[in-house]
Amino acid sequence: MPLFAGQNEIEPGRGPRIGVLLSNLGTPEAPTAAALRPYLREFLSDRRVVDLPRVVWWFILNVVILTTRPRRIARLYRKIWTEEGSPLLVTGLQQRDALRTRFDGDRIRVALGMRYGNPSIESAMDELLDQDCRRILHLPLYPQYTCATTATNHDAFFAAAE
Repeated sequence: MPLFAGQNEIEPGRGPRIGVLLSNLGTPEAPTAAALRPYLREFLSDRRVVDLPRVVWWFILNVVILTTRPRRIARLYRKIWTEEGSPLLVTGLQQRDALRTRFDGDRIRVALGMRYGNPSIESAMDELLDQDCRRILHLPLYPQYTCATTATNHDAFFAAAE
């Protein structure tokens, strides 16, 4: 059975439930070196973000970046981290909740997914599918299109839709 079924499988007199998937770059789980390491590994392993020969990049990433940068970056993250958590995640959840309130009804559902980290785009897609959304609108939250932002979000969205 295909992921998105046709109109003929929908209750007569009722349109399909629509999912709106907001997506953004992502954030580590915490402002610590331990939480930043897996986040940076996932982010910097994306070929749309770093376009170098894989062997060369593997060495740079694993021997240089992941052994030195997480501690330095953690200090910077701690400066912007709020009591609620990561500013990017907190703002994304506020946007999701505002849209849920605005679309208050049974037909439109809204979820938030992050390209790197959690909640993932895949988990947001699963959330919408679990709510019987038959059509999903993907909205990357970027003001412009680039391969390292919007395109990689679309990649994750389409991979989750397979």
